[in-house]
Amino acid sequence: MLRRFLDRLYLASAVFAALCIAGICVVMLAQAFGRGAGILFRGADDITGWLCAAAAFFALGHTFRHGELVRVGLLLEQLGPRARWAAEAAALTFTACFTAYMLWAIASYVYETWRAHYVTQGLLIIPEWIPQVSLVVGMAIFLTAVLDELVAVLRGQKPAYQLAEEAKRASGDFSESV
Repeated sequence: MLRRFLDRLYLASAVFAALCIAGICVVMLAQAFGRGAGILFRGADDITGWLCAAAAFFALGHTFRHGELVRVGLLLEQLGPRARWAAEAAALTFTACFTAYMLWAIASYVYETWRAHYVTQGLLIIPEWIPQVSLVVGMAIFLTAVLDELVAVLRGQKPAYQLAEEAKRASGDFSESV
């Protein structure tokens, strides 16, 4: 049940990231057509920036689990099973610690902007914490994905990103190797 919830969380996060990218497309097209029609789309740059940040952070967890983030697989593939397990566990532990620190730092900054009542500096004046919340939520989902993989490795299972990589190779997809 927990596995299903986490997989749905990662998928929902990826879908939201994709919707943010689609939103960027809509905003840019509206701005372009509006310019041609003499209509000013106020705050388009602000909205595009917020959507870019949200898309990047919400995509992290899903991307990580599917083996699409940069990893040093060449080194790991040369190791024996026990050494590979130790290297994966050490790398995931370091990544979890770093990601937890990033989450804390981002959440602290967003809390300060909320507490100090900061507002955005662009054409759209809104409380600054509102678009920044996406960074906190996206980083929390990424930390969850890293911890999920760490627990799997510590249990002696292959991490999802390794399984995804093996499935790509089995299907004849060597695009990442080129």
